[in-house]
Amino acid sequence: MDSKPVSPETLYVSGAVTTTAKILVVGHFAVGKTTFIGSLSEITPLRTEEKMTQASTHVDDLQGVPDKVTTTVALDFGRLTLSDELVLYLFGTPGQQRFMQLWEDMARGALGALILVDPARLADSFPVIDLVEKYGLEYAIAVNSFAPEGEFGETEIREALDLLPHTPVSYCDARRRESSAKALITLVQHLLTRTA
Repeated sequence: MDSKPVSPETLYVSGAVTTTAKILVVGHFAVGKTTFIGSLSEITPLRTEEKMTQASTHVDDLQGVPDKVTTTVALDFGRLTLSDELVLYLFGTPGQQRFMQLWEDMARGALGALILVDPARLADSFPVIDLVEKYGLEYAIAVNSFAPEGEFGETEIREALDLLPHTPVSYCDARRRESSAKALITLVQHLLTRTA
């Protein structure tokens, strides 16, 4: 999904902005991070999508996503203005293990992370959760499902991912702006309670 076109006067951050926050959007390979950021960003998002080639055939597991033809090789970046004074910068990380060295730099200065998970591939989320915890980031889970609260309810998701009771779980369809916004709001509310 592409973001809405912006006019020249909204391309740059207003001089009135006094606070910016860096949020990571993370998850395993092919979970919808690029789509999520694209659905929310008020500017044309920066994407580092490249066509998948034969070289990745034995590296990237396309089980469950056979139609995937591109992949993020560095990062995604989007911007969302919440008020005249506050702007969120959204950084999407690549999901494959071979790109995990980028995480340390991307995690530096981040307020928190929204972890996208695919209910059909929950086991793929464990390495991502481990990395987010390794870097000491507060996080929320967003189940990227086309059928909100579909076949797996919140209790099942919590048990499957072995989440702490205070970790928020929301459901979203990363293709839809309103749905993605609700997941992001869940994270921001969590961050406010954890830092208060």
